[in-house]
Amino acid sequence: MKNLYLRIGTYYFKKSLYPLSSGDFVEILVIWSPELIRQDHGKNVLSEIEKYDGFICIPENRPEFFQKRIKDYYNTYHQISKSPCEGDISNTINFLTHIFGEQLELGIDYLQLIYLKPTQILPILCLVSKERSTGKSTFLKWLKEIYEYNLTFLTNNDFTSNFNSDWSSKLLICIDEVLFKTDELTERIKYLSTTNTHKTEAKGKDKKESSFFGKFILCSNNETSFIKIDADEIRFWVIKINRYKKEDVDFLKKLIQEIPAFLYFLTNRKLSTENQSRMWFTPAQIKTKALEKLVRYNSNKIESEIANTLLNVMESIDAEFLELCFSDLLNILNKFKIKYDAVEIKKIIRDNWELSPATNSNKYQKITVTNDLDFYQNQAKGRYYTISKIFLAEKLMT
Repeated sequence: MKNLYLRIGTYYFKKSLYPLSSGDFVEILVIWSPELIRQDHGKNVLSEIEKYDGFICIPENRPEFFQKRIKDYYNTYHQISKSPCEGDISNTINFLTHIFGEQLELGIDYLQLIYLKPTQILPILCLVSKERSTGKSTFLKWLKEIYEYNLTFLTNNDFTSNFNSDWSSKLLICIDEVLFKTDELTERIKYLSTTNTHKTEAKGKDKKESSFFGKFILCSNNETSFIKIDADEIRFWVIKINRYKKEDVDFLKKLIQEIPAFLYFLTNRKLSTENQSRMWFTPAQIKTKALEKLVRYNSNKIESEIANTLLNVMESIDAEFLELCFSDLLNILNKFKIKYDAVEIKKIIRDNWELSPATNSNKYQKITVTNDLDFYQNQAKGRYYTISKIFLAEKLMT
């Protein structure tokens, strides 16, 4: 019975199997009174309990290399139960071909790196399709069967919470039906995807900095606006998944049966790519039409917001054109509560709209917007752009 207990630091813990709604169990550590341990197992049992100085989380998926004790620390990473064993993986390869399409070899590399090099930073994998029965959810369930308690499912609300101790030490963080409506959430996931440390916070406890090795997988039925990214983004690998022509209700069971053989395949396969960036893959390797579609939608949306806002200003002051410097434009957008990236706005003005400021600093009628959305015009001096109502109307039509 002594193996049921641990002493970590100055506290005693009992290993307990916590039942999940799925019918599975997860092993957790529950703080336990030393006096109760004595009552249950005798007064000399405490000296026989294994002792550790503290907790640590070091990911390792291969059974021959996994260690629960690392020096004098207790490794909280869960040892996966399935071991590599040679066998047939025909269903698995067919499934991965369906998911990754022409990028199959890259997809297998991605899965191989997760298994063999769990601390390697990888792109944010996004599986998207407006159609149902595509296999997105099956992919996540299959990964859950492989990595078990080292994979967690989050909702959009879970990801926005300040309390992250339940997922910050996981290898895979999967968000199904993702919809990040704010720039803050997008920036957060971008930061986490490339960092190796993160501050963990639990209810009633102080924040503490710890290692972070999580990989994000996002699934969405919204192909064009589940997240806001710009044209220069290199961290997202967006894949459009097609619908199955014929659905096999037992397909997940077949995939699960092949997991040991697939792990054997990953263990012995030679990677088709080499490490060429901090996220292993280059932007060119993971560039897809689905990513271009997402970027184009986001860019068009911002352009439309700018054009509509400026048209509203023209209507309010009864003008056919506006003269404004770049700082004036940012002030107007800010007053209308439009979220923007100054660099992105400048690209739209100069590259998409092909507008140029005056060659010299000249006098112009500056538009100032108050917090109450009242408009003032006063004379100022600067290198201003001239934008007409006709020009903006044409942009909205394209």
